[in-house]
Amino acid sequence: MQSDTPAKRELKYKRIILKLSGEVLKNPETGDPIDPDVLMRICKQLKEIWDFGMEIGVVVGGGNIFRGLQGEGKGIARTTGDYMGMLATVINSMALMDCLEKLGVVTRVLSAIRMDEVAEPFVLRRATRHLERGRLVIFGAGTGNPYFSTDTTAALRANEVQAEIILKATKVDGIYDKDPMKYADAKKYDELTYMECLAQRLNVMDSTAFSLCMDNNVPILVIDLNDPSAIRKAVTGESIGTLVHE
Repeated sequence: MQSDTPAKRELKYKRIILKLSGEVLKNPETGDPIDPDVLMRICKQLKEIWDFGMEIGVVVGGGNIFRGLQGEGKGIARTTGDYMGMLATVINSMALMDCLEKLGVVTRVLSAIRMDEVAEPFVLRRATRHLERGRLVIFGAGTGNPYFSTDTTAALRANEVQAEIILKATKVDGIYDKDPMKYADAKKYDELTYMECLAQRLNVMDSTAFSLCMDNNVPILVIDLNDPSAIRKAVTGESIGTLVHE
């Protein structure tokens, strides 16, 4: 049961989509696809804003287990590889669900590929109803179609459930004019328009996802998932990351 705290009234948004890369769940040292400490850290951040009354949808990638494009280099057809990647996102979704439920967060996994024993099928009305009732919803299996990324899934689901913003959690604290891992003089942007991103060829999301956001005016906020307070700061309106908007 979500608590009705004073912080609930301070939220800048009512409904969000959080986009997680599958790679953020991976332990870089051991190579384990799902690091329990990282998983718990993410889930605690989600529980914090869920307790505030936030309506939360989560889209997680599967790159820590299998990425469709990897299959082509191993003799696997692109379509088959993409379906394998979609199944990997369901594994990550179930791991998130299990961890969240242990923290007391009421969670549902909705899969774009039917697998009734482990997840509910994605039905828009059902997803919206879950969100309205305060259940955290994890959207698994991408869009259910090959050739579409989980970035596109996040953009599509955000539009479908009428989320007010997409939080794109990455390993850096925003969008830079060049790779901050390689260049010490890289400049961070606090705010950008869609057209500025296109003009400067800034790789915020893949082109299909970005077009969906731009055409339907869904803002994108890029934040650093390594900051344990990043999600809370984002939803309460504190200055953080880089905001891309109309």
